[in-house]
Amino acid sequence: MSMDLDAPVAMQALPAGQTNATILCCNCGAPIDGTSAAGALCSDCIKLTVDISQGVQREATLHICRDCDRWLQPPNQWLVATPESRELLALCLRKLRGLAKVRIIDASFIWTEPHSRRIKVKITIQQEAFQGTILQQTFEVEYVVAYHQCPDCQKSYTANTWRAVVQVRQKVPHKRTFLYLEQLILKHSAHRDTINIKEVKDGLDFYYSQRNQAEKFIDFLNSVAPVRSKKSQELISMDIHTSSKSYKFSFSVELVPICKDDLVALPIKLAKSTGNISPLTLCYRVGTAINLLDPQTLQTAEVSTPVYWRSPFTSLADVQELVEFVVMDIEPLGPSKGRFLLAEATVARASDLGSNDVTYYTRTHLGAILHPGDSVLGYSLTGTNFNNENFEALEQKSSLSSQIPDVMLVKKSYPRNKKKGKTRNWKLKRMGREESDMAPRKQDQDRIEKDFETFLRDVEEDSELRSALALYKNSNKNGAGGKNRVEKMEGVEETAEAEDHEGESIDDGEDEDEDAPQIEMDELLDDMDELDIQDEE
Repeated sequence: MSMDLDAPVAMQALPAGQTNATILCCNCGAPIDGTSAAGALCSDCIKLTVDISQGVQREATLHICRDCDRWLQPPNQWLVATPESRELLALCLRKLRGLAKVRIIDASFIWTEPHSRRIKVKITIQQEAFQGTILQQTFEVEYVVAYHQCPDCQKSYTANTWRAVVQVRQKVPHKRTFLYLEQLILKHSAHRDTINIKEVKDGLDFYYSQRNQAEKFIDFLNSVAPVRSKKSQELISMDIHTSSKSYKFSFSVELVPICKDDLVALPIKLAKSTGNISPLTLCYRVGTAINLLDPQTLQTAEVSTPVYWRSPFTSLADVQELVEFVVMDIEPLGPSKGRFLLAEATVARASDLGSNDVTYYTRTHLGAILHPGDSVLGYSLTGTNFNNENFEALEQKSSLSSQIPDVMLVKKSYPRNKKKGKTRNWKLKRMGREESDMAPRKQDQDRIEKDFETFLRDVEEDSELRSALALYKNSNKNGAGGKNRVEKMEGVEETAEAEDHEGESIDDGEDEDEDAPQIEMDELLDDMDELDIQDEE
């Protein structure tokens, strides 16, 4: 008897409408796809039972220094970050443990009260809960802001903690150069690393916690002014086991004693080497070099810093010795160079009017702005004795002594209102500094205020000088108070330019200022420290 094999039978195809096998969720009993279900749970039960943020901190502490507003990034790095900035958000995320195991999708700040000292961050993460199942979850993290003083601020409150000092000096009887240098420092924020600024005789001392910060400041001074520097160091301590030493560094920086509008007598040899200019010149600008002008011919010359220090010279007279003259007649000669126009002028001393008829005939570079009847400031060389060896050598040489004029005009003088500071629509910022141990005498204080007022007038009259400075709108120019307005915020003082007197009208003398130069509003900057939001009543 033989066995017959069953013939192959074709399998019947499943109907097109039939789905895959389904199972019930082990938690809620909902039908789910059995081929793709993870752990026999539906999607809703996975979200309820699985917490992918379980290993992530929900609370943390951030440390901030209340003096410099820097945040601590462990272990010992301090970062500058504004509220709700990308830098602060990155610091908050680095502070949390467990975020390295998940994928961060989004992170953002949640608004909190500024005085609450709390920072809330909403974080969205993703992680694979089961094989083939990726879960996304959003949660909040709360940070407590704690105060912690940084080492740099600790040093600033402790005496003798500086490591480098830059001593800037200039041997002149006025402070105009330092006022100009102060504005350049503020404009470029070159003083941001200083731990203290101290005002001393003939200059300023800038203290730093690190040597490279002082060297960076010296590089800035070399880029804006003709200076020379010397370095010295003092050994503080030494470890005999490791041979490590600790030093304090002192940098002495000396500015050239030549200022704008000074009368200068050059050494004859130096005058011949700089374009064969006349030895008797005016300094019309001081930048990285000394720029000199011969008012008789409009010839200019530039004395670089290395050339000056190889053969130094001093000014023959400064702005404190200027004499007021009145222009009786003026006739342009034609040659011009930039803003200078050569002219022949007949002038008389303002103090001699009505007493004698002495007049002086001279050439001047101010032909573009002077008119008969104007007041002009200049140096009177007739009958004046100068204790200067360069000027004596000039007088002894007959070919050069005949070229010495009787009067050398410097700049036009405008009639000023004594209370001009109250009516100015602009102001300058001042650096916060520590005054010397001895309080200045009254005559010294008056001299400082006079130098500052002279500098403000130079800013108004010289557009080239004004372009290098940062001028701010004076919103309180008509405010009451009767005193100088002095504010101090973050190491910067904002000072109104002159004293106001109670009971006096600001209208007196306004006609005198009509001819004086005015600064347009489009040249002024908005002071961000004064911008605030006020509720309308």
